[in-house]
Amino acid sequence: MKFSIIIPTFDNCDYLKLCINSIEKNSSYKHELIIHINGSDTLTEEFLTLKKYKYTKTTKNVGLCSGVNIAARESTTNYLVYAHDDMYFLPKWDEHLASEINDLEHNFYYLSCTQISHYAQDNSLPNHITYDVGTSIYNFNEKKLLKNFDKLVFHDLQGSHWAPHIIHKELWNKVGGFSEEFDPGFGSDPDLNMKLWQHGVRVFKGVNKSRIYHFGSLTTRKKKNLKRNNGRKTFLLKWKISIDFFIKNYLRRGQVYKSKLNEPQLDFFIFVELLQCKIKYILQLLKKKLF
Repeated sequence: MKFSIIIPTFDNCDYLKLCINSIEKNSSYKHELIIHINGSDTLTEEFLTLKKYKYTKTTKNVGLCSGVNIAARESTTNYLVYAHDDMYFLPKWDEHLASEINDLEHNFYYLSCTQISHYAQDNSLPNHITYDVGTSIYNFNEKKLLKNFDKLVFHDLQGSHWAPHIIHKELWNKVGGFSEEFDPGFGSDPDLNMKLWQHGVRVFKGVNKSRIYHFGSLTTRKKKNLKRNNGRKTFLLKWKISIDFFIKNYLRRGQVYKSKLNEPQLDFFIFVELLQCKIKYILQLLKKKLF
């Protein structure tokens, strides 16, 4: 099964090289790689040209959402994978995703790999595996990771982990890909999930056996010249509920995956949370009108 792997990048050539190398080395199938270069990045463009990888580019940093949408239009397969440029793909990651897809009798799904990362989580519903083999490519212990990644205990995750995710191209086009009002990208993943929900998708699943190592969204989080958008505010004004409410009560993110999801059942506690969302929404509307 062939995927189109879309990777937006911004001045992060060394990590991108490692990411692409891991895909080439550890994939069970031969995939189509499409890189989007955000802004002037001579090193990355020279590397991609030399290796004859397909890429798109914009003269300025248009953001993650716009960049992915531009690159996705160049895809030639039925399956779109969105990934970060600082991810290391582990053996058979694609084989396990393909197996999940083959078991489904429809294209209404949102599947993601299971993330392994060096940083711990501070909640009782972990959405990734904590295992430290390096905080950067400069102290990355690839040998240790390859030896142990499939021994780490986890589970299929309800609600998925966002990225890398795979969506059927027909569904991607139907919802319009990423919403570009979320550029440079914060809040875009839950927004995409909400759009999928509105189109009837109820299978949101992080596939345990499909694994990647993530250094930590370096492109979006650690570049000082990148402006952060207020994704939470944009989501609230668009959907009239908060990201947290959607993740908790719709996606049930962090729980062990058991089956496809259903509409949230309204009880007292959910009603209170929903009321709080509506109050926040009204306050944001008033603020918007006043200022």
